[in-house]
Amino acid sequence: MVIVRFAKGHVGTLLLLLGSFAMSACTSTSSTTSSSSSSVDALQLTSSSTPLAGGGALQVVKDLPAPQNTQNGSEQPLSPNDVLEVNVFQVDNLNRTVQVDSSGQISLPLIGTITAAGKTVRQLEQEVETAYGAKYLQSPDVTIFVKESIGQRITVDGEVNKAGIYPVSSNSSLIDAIALAGGFNTIGDAKKVFVYRNIGPNTLVANYNMEQIRGGKSLNPRIYGGDKIVVFASKSKIAMGNLKDALGIASSAARIAVIPGL
Repeated sequence: MVIVRFAKGHVGTLLLLLGSFAMSACTSTSSTTSSSSSSVDALQLTSSSTPLAGGGALQVVKDLPAPQNTQNGSEQPLSPNDVLEVNVFQVDNLNRTVQVDSSGQISLPLIGTITAAGKTVRQLEQEVETAYGAKYLQSPDVTIFVKESIGQRITVDGEVNKAGIYPVSSNSSLIDAIALAGGFNTIGDAKKVFVYRNIGPNTLVANYNMEQIRGGKSLNPRIYGGDKIVVFASKSKIAMGNLKDALGIASSAARIAVIPGL
């Protein structure tokens, strides 16, 4: 043990120093507590992950990547229930309007069933050409048009004026999506806008601040068919459980129940 002795004239100095240290400690503790309290925010969940009942996991990320198999976002993959018009050049009896079934397949004359869901139109065209060219046609030229795309729809839910399912174009943005839903309602928080996107077996979700986007401080992200957008209330407290529940409700296109902050 080390004993430090102070002369009588320095006792006051010692007391001042001890008081200073105590004030510093209180300030530090207060600052830490305040920081911890204010950090209960969606952006603090960037490393969080939780399993989903249907398989895969819900993962919080800072920014969402483009969907898989979209040539870095330049093409939209086909989805079940999409309606396609298949034309084979100069072979009219092979032309068909088909719908992608629930298992992701279409059926065409001579070649039977082919998986369409998850592929781009160009990829499907090449596959159909290869199938016809293998046995039936010489250098076939196949063109496929998307007459109706279920995959080009998004769900906007939560604290907006008109929650629902909306069609999107190939260059729709988050601002466009919120506008389709009539903007935020009176309790919707522009800082608590969450976008969900399926990437492989997992669902990724990212938080976007519409105030910063509209102010030009953040990029306006592209929105793709299949995305689900949920706006939370201004007083809501965001946690993994809330995000998981919101995904389940948005997936069924139902109105989300706001979970108030504590």
